[in-house]
Amino acid sequence: MTRVYTRFGDQGETRLFDGTRVRKDHVRVDAYGAVDELNAVVGSAGALTADTEIRQWVERIQRELLALGAQLADPEFRNRKSDKGRIQPGWVEDMEVQMDAWLDALPKLDRFILSGGGPSGATLHVARTVCRRAERAVIGLTDEVDVDPGVIVYLNRLSDLLFVMARVINHREGMEEIQW
Repeated sequence: MTRVYTRFGDQGETRLFDGTRVRKDHVRVDAYGAVDELNAVVGSAGALTADTEIRQWVERIQRELLALGAQLADPEFRNRKSDKGRIQPGWVEDMEVQMDAWLDALPKLDRFILSGGGPSGATLHVARTVCRRAERAVIGLTDEVDVDPGVIVYLNRLSDLLFVMARVINHREGMEEIQW
């Protein structure tokens, strides 16, 4: 990449992966933009902790979100031969296995908790809400184009994982969970 700017955005347009020009408020751009925002917030949470396990999960999630965003930005995605950008079947299962392991080590919840805790935990709670918004944007996109149903499953499960990650890091850092 030699330049960051293209000047296409100066007229309120952007290019999709296949070169198609669309307005920046296009439902597809909104969906992959929400995933991009989620990726940035997840990265912020990882930058706020020294916990190696959480940082490894953050990096993994960020790589997966880049793939998911690329898929959403590509109208021709289904016709591509490459697996790059494809949601892999094991991603959701891996999240579920990890959540179960972490939940076994956490105090049980019988009430809602307030989002917060330390900087990393609080940022993971923000990431969870951004994930839910990205999920809603992708669901809105399904009204207009064919979207891999795995994208919605992935985002749904990821929001659960981010909630559990917030609890884990707050627990490890000795931050109290305030019940509602």
